[in-house]
Amino acid sequence: MTSSRRIGAPDAKNRGVLLDAAEQLMLEEGYAAVTSRRLADRAGLKPQLVHYYFRTMDDLFLAVFRRRAEEGLEAQARLLESPQPLWALWRFGTDPEPTRVTMEFAALANHRKSLRAEIAYYAERFRDEQRKAVATALERYDVDPQEVPPVVWSVLITSLARFLIMEQALGMSAGHAETVEFVERYLRRLEGDPVPMDELAAAARAKSRSGE
Repeated sequence: MTSSRRIGAPDAKNRGVLLDAAEQLMLEEGYAAVTSRRLADRAGLKPQLVHYYFRTMDDLFLAVFRRRAEEGLEAQARLLESPQPLWALWRFGTDPEPTRVTMEFAALANHRKSLRAEIAYYAERFRDEQRKAVATALERYDVDPQEVPPVVWSVLITSLARFLIMEQALGMSAGHAETVEFVERYLRRLEGDPVPMDELAAAARAKSRSGE
């Protein structure tokens, strides 16, 4: 039975404040720290407002994840349109903050099936966009797609990047420098030395505006 209780508007300022506070708590203390009372304290709002904007804590976590995932898809799309899409994909994957958030959501998903389904849905969207961008890039670099199919390339590079970040969070570093050097040597063969991320993003924006 669907509740008829009024829910706050999705674009309300306080709702955004609660989402920001929830994400900060997850990053700093883990998902278990995100209770309605702790969340209200962090956001500087009354506890009852948490359930004014979100019927349940599951709804809150889903909203936090969807917002982060949509922002990630937009950021990835811009970077994959840059002149160095393979470098962009590698560095996007080795950014520690998104991986930390993903790890928290993955742990939380063990207890919440709805979140597990949402993670799988967005992961497939990320991978499909990566596959298409990698396929285009490899064709441009005259790399035989039979050597390493684009989707395999995408799985390898993103999974490896995430795995390195996870090990670093545990204090592990054995083999990391050698692995990074191996991957980046291959990327240099295809795309040359990497340009700064802000320059990549600017180039992608310019390409998008030009309609190329």
